[in-house]
Amino acid sequence: MRLTVGTRNDSDRADWVVKTLKGIPAGWRILDAGAGELRYKKYCSHLAYVSQDFAQYDGSGDNKGMQTGKWDQTKLDIVCDIASIPEPDGSFDAILCVEVFEHLPDPLLALKEFSRLLKKGGILILTAPFCSITHFAPFHFATGFNRYFYETHLPKAGLTIQEMSANGNYFEFVGQEVRRIKEVASKYSTTPVNVYEKVAIKIVLALLQRLSASGQQSSELLNFGFHVKAVKGDAVAFDRSKM
Repeated sequence: MRLTVGTRNDSDRADWVVKTLKGIPAGWRILDAGAGELRYKKYCSHLAYVSQDFAQYDGSGDNKGMQTGKWDQTKLDIVCDIASIPEPDGSFDAILCVEVFEHLPDPLLALKEFSRLLKKGGILILTAPFCSITHFAPFHFATGFNRYFYETHLPKAGLTIQEMSANGNYFEFVGQEVRRIKEVASKYSTTPVNVYEKVAIKIVLALLQRLSASGQQSSELLNFGFHVKAVKGDAVAFDRSKM
């Protein structure tokens, strides 16, 4: 049996983002807020793409937790605070913000700014971790965001949620972290994982994969994060009963 549990966090999120971007009408002006290394620019060829980031992360940060090593932000269009972007009111048809909120001291200010920048009927594409380990430190201010964060704060910013789905579930998340044990142990423990423990890890992963296949509702307890699509102004809201 091929063990894949805990491996699809990034790929499933990327698939959803790309699919959602493809659904945006051609010619719309889109802001990639907190764009980093412009990962999604290539999927916006049908759009007028503008990237923004504060460009203070250099790949090494404070050398704590998980760092990228390298981080190239030389191709950004706008370098500024995400909560104060030098563009007029209603200047964007869409805003993309992927895995950024945990790196903001005050994500509510960013939501307010997104609402200001979006035209009426404009689309916000938003993801953030439900739970995350320390990464990009010292620019890591929150471990994650539950669905209730979005349901509470997006409407207050004048944004109507049209789509919200969980990425993964409890067993998938635990599987991701079980896979990380050897890497974490090599950095933070003086005792390496031995051959018997490696076998035990595989047994646990097999258990988690079996449980995940029959326990999708565990996403309400824990998951990788939520995929959210919202519209500025009045629109048909998503059906909460489907979650």
